Parts: sequence; C-alpha cells; structure tokens
Amino acid sequence: MKNKSLYQKSRILLFFFLAFTGISVAQVVENNQGEFSEFMNRTGNRYRSASGLPGPDYWQNRVDYKIKAALDDQAHTLTGQITINYTNNSPDALPFIWLYLEQNRFTENSRGTLTTPIGGNRYVGDTDGGYEITNLQAKNGRNTSTKHIITDTRMQVWFNEPIKANGGTASVSMDFKYKVPEKGMDRMGRLEVEDGTIYAMAQWYPRAAVYDDIEGWNVEPYLGAGEFYLEYGNFDYEITAPYNHIVVGSGQLINATQVMSTTMRDRMDRAKESNETVYIVKPEEVNDTSIRAKQSGTLTWHFTMENSRDVAFASSKAFIWDAAKIDLPSGKKALAQSVYPKESVGSHAWSRSTEYSKQAIENYSNRWYEYPYPVATNVAADIGGMEYPGLNFCRWTSTGAGLWGVTDHEFGHNWFPMIVGSNERRYAWMDEGFNTFINYYSTLDFGEYPAGLNKTRNMTGWFNSDTREGIDTYPDVTNLRNLGMTAYRKPAIGLLLLREYILGPERFDNAFKSYIKTWAYKHPQPADFFNHIENVGGENLSWFFKNWFYGTGNIDLAIESVRQNEEKTAFIVTVANKGGVPMPVKMKITYRDGTSEEKILPVEIWQRGDTWSFLLETDVLPTSIEIDPDKVLPDVNPSNDAWPGPNFYQD
Repeated sequence: MKNKSLYQKSRILLFFFLAFTGISVAQVVENNQGEFSEFMNRTGNRYRSASGLPGPDYWQNRVDYKIKAALDDQAHTLTGQITINYTNNSPDALPFIWLYLEQNRFTENSRGTLTTPIGGNRYVGDTDGGYEITNLQAKNGRNTSTKHIITDTRMQVWFNEPIKANGGTASVSMDFKYKVPEKGMDRMGRLEVEDGTIYAMAQWYPRAAVYDDIEGWNVEPYLGAGEFYLEYGNFDYEITAPYNHIVVGSGQLINATQVMSTTMRDRMDRAKESNETVYIVKPEEVNDTSIRAKQSGTLTWHFTMENSRDVAFASSKAFIWDAAKIDLPSGKKALAQSVYPKESVGSHAWSRSTEYSKQAIENYSNRWYEYPYPVATNVAADIGGMEYPGLNFCRWTSTGAGLWGVTDHEFGHNWFPMIVGSNERRYAWMDEGFNTFINYYSTLDFGEYPAGLNKTRNMTGWFNSDTREGIDTYPDVTNLRNLGMTAYRKPAIGLLLLREYILGPERFDNAFKSYIKTWAYKHPQPADFFNHIENVGGENLSWFFKNWFYGTGNIDLAIESVRQNEEKTAFIVTVANKGGVPMPVKMKITYRDGTSEEKILPVEIWQRGDTWSFLLETDVLPTSIEIDPDKVLPDVNPSNDAWPGPNFYQD
C-alpha cells in the first residue's frame, strides 16, 4: 500500500465507484470449487498413510540374485546360470511368482515387435534373439517344481506349495542363453569399433516382477517406451569374458587382484584419492596385452551390490578406462569411472566423462540425498542414454553440452527410480520428470552449459497443440512425439512451478528431500508423492496436481482491466483465469515515481469464479502491471499478461 492514510477514504470512494459501475462488491459470481476438489483417492490405509508415509503395515517383497554368466565375443552370446531367492513379505501366500524375460522382446513375434510401426521408432530392436531356458527348478522347502509358463516377455513359475505369507522364502534357478542383440531398443546391445566390440548388457538376466499392495502382480509386457519396476535385494554376479576385455558393472568389483594387473591396481588406488581423472588403461595401452592380468584365455570379474533393484554391465577389449574419487557429504568416498573407445577421446568428448560423472553425483548428493553405491560408471555405447543402478550407457559420439547433459541425466536416475523405486512402466513421469527437474539445478550449479527448463514459454507451442496428451498417459500408449513432454518436461516444469512459484524453495526442498528419504528403496505411488508434498509443504495442492498432472488444461492468466477512482487514490484491478489450470497471481506493479512492488493474490480467488477484482490503494499512479514478471509460468497467451497503463498525468 503506497499510502495507508488514504485507506478509509479510498474504501468509501471505491464502494460508490463499484456501485455506479455495476461491479459486485461481494465478488461472488460463480463457484469453481470443482477445480479444487480431490481428483483421486488419497485416503490412508494401513499400508500407505494419508500423510504420504508408508503405513504401519507397509510391506514389499525382496529378491536376491546369484548369477554366473559367460560372454562369447565370437558368437555374440551370453550364457548363464541364475538362482533367485524370493522372500514373500506380503500378507498373501503366493502359489507362483512372475519373472520378466525381456530378451524375448527381440523375437519376430514378440508383442513389442508387432506393436512397432513399420517405419520403426527409437525402440526398434533385433528380431533374431530371445531366451533359451533350461533346467528350471522352483524350490519351496523340500519340494521342487519345474512347472512354468512363458508368455512373451514374462514367465510364470509355479511352486508345489505356496510361498508362505509374512516372510516365507523360496528359490528359482535356471540356465539361460541368448544372442546379444546389436540393436537393443536403445537400452542395450553391441557396437563395433576399430579395436573390438562394445557389449552394453542390460535386461540381461531373468528378473522378478513386483508384487505390491496396489496391483498385486505387475506384469505389463516389455514393449518399448515403458521401462521397469523391480524389487530390491542383494546381487552377487560373475561375468566371464575374454582375457583382453575390461568388464565394468553395477556395484563393487571384489576380485580386482585376479582381473587387474598390478599396474592397473596401482593406478586405481591413485584414482580413489584423486579429484583429477587418472587413467587405469591409457589410450595407447588398449591393445597392449602386457597391461592385462592374463595374456590368454578368459577372466571372471566378480561384482556384488547391496540393496539394489537391478544390475548392468559392459565388456570390451576396446575400452580406455579412467577414474576419480567422489566426495560425499557424510565424508565417505565413492569412485567415478568411465570406459570408452579411442573414437570417443577428446577434450570436449569422453575424456571429460569422469569429470562430469563426479560433478553430477556430488551435486545430487549434496542437494537431495547421498549417493549410496560404491562406484558410478559411465559407459560409451551405441545408446542415446540409459540408466541402471550405478552405471549408465551414453552415446559414444556425444560431446560438449550433449555429453554433459546425457551423463548428468542418466546419473540423476540413480535417485529416480533407483533409490526411490517408482513404477517406470506405468508412471514414467515419476522418474523421467523428477530427474529432468533435478538435472536443471545440477546444470545451473555446474555453470558451463545452459539450463533451459525455466524457459517455459518456449514450449507453449506444444501446450497449445490439439494432439497434446496428459502426463498420466502410460508411456507405451503415449504418442512418441509427445513423450518428451508428458514424461520429461511437463512434470519437471510442474516441480519447477512448485519450487519457484507456488511453495518457494525452502518449503519445496524440505518436502522433496523428505519424499526421497521416506521412500528410499521403497515403492511410492503417485498418491504417496502428492500426499507427502502437501503434508510436508503445508499446502493443499489438489488444484495443481489435478490439473497439471492429470489433465491437459493450460495456464492463461490475464489482466482484464484497471480502473481508477475519481480522486486518483485507488485502482480496481480485475484479473482473469482464462486457462484450465488455476494459479496464484504474482504481479509486479511499477509506479510513476519509479518505484515498484510485488502483489500476490492467492490461488483461492479462483474458487469464487474465473475473474477477480482487488483494490490497489495508492496515491502514486501505476504505469504498468505485469503478471509473472519472472516468466516462470508457461502461460500460453502472454499478450494479456501486462497492462501498460495510460498517461494519467499530462506534463
């Protein structure tokens, strides 16, 4: 208020002004309460509370894996044996379990192949692969069953007796073999470079599907855009590869003395204490067998990983290998490392990969939640970018901002969905969108490359498109032209709006960090996220979650009119909500004397209708009023956001 002494006089004048101009003093012309109503069942139960916390009886099952596999780089095959130890913590006895056999996607008649457009898409894959499964045994106590049914990318394994509820255990073992696809749906596969083949191995073993309190068994087939939803457990796996291969994998290498020469181990010890990148295998040593632990035959690389939902690995004789230490906020250390062929070397290319990896992991650890794994590995492969716990596959030709962006993004996925174990196959926005959001701040902090998430008005073309889809559209159903917005940018913008426009950084950060900590190594659903942000942030946000995450409406705030009273001591500013998403109205008011102030109207004004008038009391004329002066909102019609103001005074 520019002059409080004029307050009473202005109120009286305003009353008469409104009366004569026909504007209702009461302001209630209609009721928009429907926009603010609940849009989904978010009531609590014994498994998931209304506060967004796991309930007192929350449960999830556990799966531990022991795997031995051998890579044949002549036939391009992987052969393995696996034992899956399953713990049933649910209240239900389970007569069977479901497993994913995702290599079966790479067959001529798989559902994924048959639902790929004739012209192909990003998720095209080979069709001459698929699992050979033999020697299956399902053991529960002293009983052994071999009964199983394979359906496309899923396998149902039956037990002679159900696995008991509340802690019962059983195991499934089998042998498996398949041809490693060259084109693995941009998630795994092989790449030929001058010095050999790079094998990027993911979805490489039979994996248990999730049984939860929401869907029971989650058995959606592996088609394309939909990613993964997996149980947590411990992994113990061995990869046997030719002697001249370097193998890197999720987790900790526990037999370095057997697979790394003394020279390599000495360099690794230096790297673990160095902030600068240290070569383990130099570019000129790629074909030097004297650097290897053996000069013929094979080597078996042994890895372990605790409390993880998955593991991946890479193997090649073409790898350059470098590493550096990661400093974590607790004082602990981890290792950043990269493997890449000589074709990827360059001061603006993969020679900076480990630097980028270290920067990303340290940033996310300090901002949100400490990185839990011992190693963070970046692998150059023929893959645009794909994440696994502690290990990424990124495009081998990426350079500069592109390499930083993909490295930062894929490592960000360690927080979503590797630590916070959401269901990617159903809710891509809970991992891709949340990750895109934290990538924005990581890139800002790094400072070398532009961060553009806040340029929301550059995206209004899509927001105005008749073919846009909602964030809640399942990824396998979403038009691929929309997937970048529905899974990545629009949900990320939603979090940006919560932080920078609606809640403010302090309230939002408290809520978001609490969400990560609360649901680390668990399985949150959308309602759990919404409830948690509301409860910790201290705000009923149904109006926003409903319209932004579960609708296709847009933001369009407008200034309808600015009217002055006769004594030039007060103005009636009328604003309108012309879009489908209500928002608080932040305005910058600039006065004729050069001063300015911010005025914020709460979102509740839209409960009373689509227009709202408020009294601006001042004895100094405003020369401009602008909605969202920082341009945070993706307002689809910026032409009505500002009132330039008439020249009230004549000089």
